[in-house]
Amino acid sequence: MDALRDTDIDPKPLQGKRVAIIGYGNQGRAQALNLNDSGIDVVVGLRDRSPSIAGARGDGIATAPLLEAAASADLVMLLAPDEALAAIYRLIERHIREGAALGFSHGLAIRFGFIVPRPDLDVIMVAPKGPGTALRSLYLEGKGMIGLYAVEQDASGHAEALALAYGRALGCGRAGLLPSTFAEECEADLFNEQAVVWGAVPEILIAGFDTLVEAGVSEEVAYMECVGELKLIAELIEARGIAGMREAISNTAELGAVLGGPRIVDDGVRSRMRSILEDIRAGGFSNTLRDEEASAYPRLRAARDRASGLRVEQARRKLID
Repeated sequence: MDALRDTDIDPKPLQGKRVAIIGYGNQGRAQALNLNDSGIDVVVGLRDRSPSIAGARGDGIATAPLLEAAASADLVMLLAPDEALAAIYRLIERHIREGAALGFSHGLAIRFGFIVPRPDLDVIMVAPKGPGTALRSLYLEGKGMIGLYAVEQDASGHAEALALAYGRALGCGRAGLLPSTFAEECEADLFNEQAVVWGAVPEILIAGFDTLVEAGVSEEVAYMECVGELKLIAELIEARGIAGMREAISNTAELGAVLGGPRIVDDGVRSRMRSILEDIRAGGFSNTLRDEEASAYPRLRAARDRASGLRVEQARRKLID
């Protein structure tokens, strides 16, 4: 799979077009700012009295009421939280111009039927593979964040060219844009969030910390060993890959990794990972997400409360205070 870069991408499909960014959170703000700096006519669509209006205007980005922004745009990018997109689309659907394009940075709303777009619309995805803060900082450094692009509905016959031009304007073409699908991006992203980086890794860090503290190791030392070194290994893997990371550490650390890693990540873990992926693909998680939003996020609120009270958090505060 070859990544497309700036020199491979024609910027013209986006030139002279207006982009409406719906939502001004982590991705919305970064994408609006990058587009603006790339010379794209961009407006942020927000509900009346949204607290984000002042922030967007302070950033020098034009704002408009939600329906007005959608009606004025050639490309409407839905960058609000996934579980809110269906309600937003219902509000703006009849106001979107005929033959315009509808865009996403995550495939969930389309993959699991939260939204069924009008047939006259192009439906595209450009998904930077990282948080909006990093997307913005890399752009300002003259660099870019690798991203995925996809077309779900090509009413105009030019949807792919538009997606690529949008990714280029975000700065993703500096690093590379890879072809994907809404389903592939969504399923892989949800799997990573649950089974790998955002779900499993923090639990391993907490379990390691607790194991050392229960065995009599001080909280500060346990924190530095089990949590503090995570950034170091992440930076090594980013710079050199997993094999290169192993070459960069001591023989003691490498042998420990070779012996200890498979004892933790065994066939049982791999089986449970496959189960998580199966549940995602069957729609179990997307249904739970809808239920969570409908009941005002009880699981998320409880999880945040638990996290703030963990001993590992107390150890962190001791080290940084």
